[in-house]
Amino acid sequence: MIRNGKEIKNANILILGFTFKENCPDIRNTRVIDIFTELRQFGTNVDVFDPFATAKQVLEHYNITLVEKLEKKYDAIILAVGHNVFLEMDIKALLNDDAGVIFDTKSIIDRKNVTARL
Repeated sequence: MIRNGKEIKNANILILGFTFKENCPDIRNTRVIDIFTELRQFGTNVDVFDPFATAKQVLEHYNITLVEKLEKKYDAIILAVGHNVFLEMDIKALLNDDAGVIFDTKSIIDRKNVTARL
């Protein structure tokens, strides 16, 4: 984000996926909570979207309210879980501008469509 000229503090960040693994509703042992927690420590506004996770369970176990609809724009998007549904989305359309960052932790999106990947 810094390399793209984006401020970290108060940045709007979207995490795609919260479950333990792709295409599965199981939130036990999810490591996405670590990404969420780290981003919040930098003063960012973090939304989490996961169509497989049960919102009530995520709220009860992690005190996180899942976003039900993607209706706003973000400074950065992190693909944290490789749900097939995310491959069908136009993720770039969710960015505020061309300086927005898409980070693919699962390396499932075409390299030309992401800023960085693991």
